[in-house]
Amino acid sequence: MKASEKAISVTLADVERAREIVGPVLHRTPLLSSRSLSERIGAVAYLKAENLQRTGSFKPRGAVNAISKLSNEQRERGIVTMSAGNAAQAIAFAARTAGSPVTVAMPQTAPQSKVDATRSYGAEIVFAADMTKLIALVGELKDRSGAYFLHPYDDAAMIAGHGTCALEVLDDLPDADLFVVGVGGGGLIAGIATAVAARRPRARIIGVEPTGAAGMRRALDAGQPVRLERIDTIADGLAAPIAGSIPLEIIRRLVADVVVIDDDLIAEGMRFLAQRAKLVAEPAGAAATGALLAGKIAVRPGERVVSIVSGGNVDLARMAQIFGG
Repeated sequence: MKASEKAISVTLADVERAREIVGPVLHRTPLLSSRSLSERIGAVAYLKAENLQRTGSFKPRGAVNAISKLSNEQRERGIVTMSAGNAAQAIAFAARTAGSPVTVAMPQTAPQSKVDATRSYGAEIVFAADMTKLIALVGELKDRSGAYFLHPYDDAAMIAGHGTCALEVLDDLPDADLFVVGVGGGGLIAGIATAVAARRPRARIIGVEPTGAAGMRRALDAGQPVRLERIDTIADGLAAPIAGSIPLEIIRRLVADVVVIDDDLIAEGMRFLAQRAKLVAEPAGAAATGALLAGKIAVRPGERVVSIVSGGNVDLARMAQIFGG
């Protein structure tokens, strides 16, 4: 069997089952029309406000679903994961709900607001020097404690949970034509692509990465995940050290393109969302909108375009710095 003929790792049925699990626990976030964005891009634009989700990002969708799949023994032994902040908060939130202890490996550069929020959900935090050192630290923690390693994005149950975001969009906007999604490790866009390809096959999905952390773009070009030796971006939520293997498989088959943009365009997306849509978005959550504003996405006239505002966890000091730039 050719690689292109292999069954995909996550299916619409997985996403639909995940919706039954996460629905009673999480918010159904709004899909907001945006006249200002529509006028800028020459198409009908909508914003999926995942910054209003519990813990401030889309991440609990996957975390709640994935932890629900663990055995009682795995939950009792605890969970270890790695994150710059959003997945850390989400997994800590979901683990506390399930009564499972969790340890999170975070980079020393993680925003203090995300560190504080993660601790508030009961997680223990162990710091690595930077994002590129997280995987090795997680290995040490796992070997030492015997805890279950829940990967923040390279996990089929996480991806299925994230796909519930697209089901909500398609409930509200069945004729959506284009989904624009920020990409870090690839879990969110892989889940969205899985749901959209099955429910709305004519729609396109395009990913957006920062120039300083273009792990998925490099993986697509190389045909396999490539570990980044250096990460330099304001979008810490998109700063995965390596693209996920499962997301890469899905993206290669179901996503039209992944474009790369500079941090100044991401910052412009943040400012636009705050000023024109009254949405507080962190850099990662504004990447999709920033790419649209800059004309980096080929939008067709009259299309119904959905920009995923994937998170809103930004330090006030960082926001003031970006907004003052």
